[in-house]
This record gives sequence, C-alpha cells and structure tokens, in this order.
Amino acid sequence: MNNKYPDALENLIESFEHLPSVGRKTAERYALYVFMHMKEEDIIDFSNALNSLHTDIHICESCGNISEGKICKICSDNERNHRQILVVESVKDLFTMEKVNEYKGIYHVLNGAISFSKGIGIDDLNISSLLDKVKNGDVDEIILATNATLEGETTAKYLKELLKSYDVKVTRIAHGLPVGGDISYIDELTLLKAFEGRRDY
Repeated sequence: MNNKYPDALENLIESFEHLPSVGRKTAERYALYVFMHMKEEDIIDFSNALNSLHTDIHICESCGNISEGKICKICSDNERNHRQILVVESVKDLFTMEKVNEYKGIYHVLNGAISFSKGIGIDDLNISSLLDKVKNGDVDEIILATNATLEGETTAKYLKELLKSYDVKVTRIAHGLPVGGDISYIDELTLLKAFEGRRDY
C-alpha cells in the first residue's frame, strides 16, 4: 500500500521541512493548508515572493547586509557615521539593532560565529572585508556585538586579537545581555542599554 502523498504535495512538504524547526508533521500541515485553504492567486503571490528572493535581493558588497542593490541603504547613507562599525553575527541581528533607532554608524555582518563543533571556522565568516576597511584607516571604532554565547565570545576574542595591531578602538556591547542570549530575541530597551554601556575590549 502506497501511503505517499501525490508528488506535487510531497515535494511541497519536503520543501517546508528545509525550514528551521519544521519537522515532518508541521510540514504536512503547512502543505495541506496551502492546498486546501489558500486561493490560487495567493499561492501565485507566495511563489513569486520566493522566486524574487534570488532575483531581487543581493548581499551588500560592503557590509554583508541584504540589499536590493550592490550596496545596501545603510552603507549608502552619507548621514551615517562610516567610521564606526558595529559587528553582528547575522542580518537578523542588524535589523534588531536598527529597531532601537539609536545607532548611527554602519554595520558588518559576519554570517555566523566560530563554532568548531558545528564545523564553522574562521574562513567561513565574513572577516576579510572588515580587515580591509581597518587597514585602509577608514575606521575609528569597531563595536563587537556578537551574541553572549560561547561561540559569540570566541568570535569576539578572535576579532579582538586580529584588530589589536591596528590603530582602531575596539569595544564590546556590555551589561544587559544575558549569558547565552541571542541579540535578535532581546527587547529593544535592553539592547539599547547594552549598546550604551559598551566598554573597551
């Protein structure tokens, strides 16, 4: 007896399973909802939105943020302080910091943190372009805003070692963030206090 769904539905279930924290049962529920309850035009809009991610969204050549052009809006903004760079692990962390609406510098997205247990090494992170800016003398302060996890701390310490031979101030966001905390889940006031309380590192 073949208990498999029709191929089209099975393919959609497998696609949903690629999402984080989505197992087989949840993927089945999502796929069946799409088929049973979404209107055809909504499904087409959903499909077009997914397709446009690869055609309309790019990675900023300067900082690693997501962007509709080669350079993101933040890096293109002449009113921001381009000599102050806040280093974050992910694009999500960047957008979380932007919600605070207090930081007026620019960013650098690492796309992860050093985690040898997960197979993420130094070469897997977006570090070289950050060093290029520092080497060119374009930066006064680097603010390390990696998460308060073992991986985040390891990454921050590694960056500190890399940067200590250059004439640049290195600070670390401070109190307010719980150990093991993820920046993207921290409330805006706590994040603001952590940013304001950054210390030399």
